[in-house]
Amino acid sequence: MKFIPLLLAGAAFTLSAFTAQADVRFGIMNESYPPFFAKDASGKWQGWEIDLMDAVCAEMKEKCSIVELSWDGLIPALTSKKFDVIWSSMSVTEERKKVIDFTDKYYNTPSRLIGLKDIKPGAGPEDVKGKTIGIQVSTIQSEYYKKYFAKVATEKTYQTLDEAFQDLASGRIDYVFGDSIVLDAFVKSDAGKDCCANMGDVADDVEVLGTGVGGGLRKEDTQLKEKLNAAIAAVRANGKYDEITKKYFDFDIYGKKVSGN
Repeated sequence: MKFIPLLLAGAAFTLSAFTAQADVRFGIMNESYPPFFAKDASGKWQGWEIDLMDAVCAEMKEKCSIVELSWDGLIPALTSKKFDVIWSSMSVTEERKKVIDFTDKYYNTPSRLIGLKDIKPGAGPEDVKGKTIGIQVSTIQSEYYKKYFAKVATEKTYQTLDEAFQDLASGRIDYVFGDSIVLDAFVKSDAGKDCCANMGDVADDVEVLGTGVGGGLRKEDTQLKEKLNAAIAAVRANGKYDEITKKYFDFDIYGKKVSGN
């Protein structure tokens, strides 16, 4: 699922700081990002990333809880100790590593454009020339736009992808740019199947798009990083990772390509 400005003010929180006796608190974005995370009818979080969190916590023998926040508040809240690990499809980039640390990757998928069905498929600068691209704020896709598309296309930013999807379906923008899995889910949904289509994955750029999705950590939390990395490795080795993945995907999400947010 992003590049986040490093000097964002966090909202006020009432949660106490993490101690050795406290739960491990996982921070996630407070909006649906299916199939990775979304709330069910009862308000409970569910999805691939939630199931993986549960498996990792079981492996660590830790009790875990969820703290939900706006996407652009996650890094400021982590550094001010409002929770302990970002678990929200955040891509590992060198820019972010200037401020926080990351676990080993736990998935990796490409970035993609989707667009209106009457647009010719293509995901390069010449393909988007003169068009308007909807992008969620503070994402790796926004940074990619600045490097490759800014001279030929117009960016329209959104606080949430749902808002961008609504504008695309209504014809107010030409494309949405984001993680391939989440965009593909919209194209296949009732809201997207009649209006929109996949345009293709953008060219890889590890410097901008990162090396995969990992858990974000404070740099000083080396012990927690070691525990999380050991747990991620264990669930991949013991088959639990594949078991969870098969509930949501029919392909290898661990992958070699890059994306997230």
